[in-house]
Amino acid sequence: MEKSISMKILIVNAEDIRGGAARAAYRLHKALIEANIDSKMLVQRKTSDDFTIIGFQTKMEKILAIIRPIINQIPVLFYKSRTKTLFSPAKIPFSNIANKINKINPDIVHLHWINAGMINIEEVAKIKAPIVWSLHDNWAFTGGCHIMWECERYKEQCGSCPRLGSSKENDLSRKVFQRKQKTFSYINNITILGLSRWIERCAKESTLLKNKKIINLPNLIDTNIYKPIEKKIAREILSLPIDKKLILFGAVNATGDINKGFNELTEAIKKLQSKDIEFIVFGSSEPNNAPDFKYNTHYIGHLNDDISLKVLYSACDVMIVPSLQENLSNAIMESLSCSTPVVAFDVGGNRDLIEHQKNGYLAKAFDTNDLAYGIEWIINHPSYNKLCLNTRETILKNFESSIVVNRYINVYEKILNDNKINKDINYES
Repeated sequence: MEKSISMKILIVNAEDIRGGAARAAYRLHKALIEANIDSKMLVQRKTSDDFTIIGFQTKMEKILAIIRPIINQIPVLFYKSRTKTLFSPAKIPFSNIANKINKINPDIVHLHWINAGMINIEEVAKIKAPIVWSLHDNWAFTGGCHIMWECERYKEQCGSCPRLGSSKENDLSRKVFQRKQKTFSYINNITILGLSRWIERCAKESTLLKNKKIINLPNLIDTNIYKPIEKKIAREILSLPIDKKLILFGAVNATGDINKGFNELTEAIKKLQSKDIEFIVFGSSEPNNAPDFKYNTHYIGHLNDDISLKVLYSACDVMIVPSLQENLSNAIMESLSCSTPVVAFDVGGNRDLIEHQKNGYLAKAFDTNDLAYGIEWIINHPSYNKLCLNTRETILKNFESSIVVNRYINVYEKILNDNKINKDINYES
């Protein structure tokens, strides 16, 4: 692929392949390389052996990469009534990421998920190249929370943070908010990418980002990797029953993260009337005091490679994503790409992926009765095969890697062209 502008892109994420944001960032990185773009990836913790990924090299850097996430959480520990959702102050005194980025000297720095102690907020303003920032959660425009749920204080100035369990206006969230506000006032050359239309809208409504350039540009997926295989073969590979309807649920820390909706799913499963069902859970081992789903349950554990995930999606009849908040779910995208319909709550960016009763079912938010109904609607649908064809078609049309990567390249090119024009104008004046 020949482009009018040669460019060096640096993708920055806390990890390379572990976690949803990392997987999405890495997919973009690989797609850019496939499109003949000079792309590198800078991460705090590298677990792959990909030579195009730059990890922390020295022994001290690796030690600090372990220590930083712990130090980052110290201010949060003073809030005893906080919820069990991540809150990131991002006030690390020895981050030094901006210097690393500037030494690499890319044309564009593309930030993704930069938490876990990776970067001090103030460091972002020290990055010399134009910045593109993909929003994987709410953190960029809040006072520190990643999952805001019902709270809309980000539209003002945070404070009295429900995630911290705080009743004080001048709490940690307000202080983090003010630090971001000051930092963002110094950053002019930044483009915000809302991965879903929902998070794009949230960013535009936020005090911190509303004056920045914000566009909707989704994650991408390689449909040559995530494609369906014959269900019978997939089940034989995983030693799953051939003659049952298999319901799939999974995520990182699937049973432990309250946002993933395991409790809501537990209630919904108990309400099912269908027989000959078995339940599959991945992303978690069997928990202590595992709930009795009244159906045989298989805990698959952690799956990190694309091939295993493809086989698992293909083996199942329906995927359930009962998250209380979602942006643009990798699990939904992967399942649909493997021709497995999805049932999810109608929250966040799920509408970008699921067309109600066409390739899946959007249940009323947090309504476990409707979630159960959606599961039954899918597995007993008279035109189930048509649903499966629709799922694949949605992904091929809207999220296929070779198509979406060109939209990213176009964004990068426009930024570089605009920069060149501005420099020429300044030079002439």
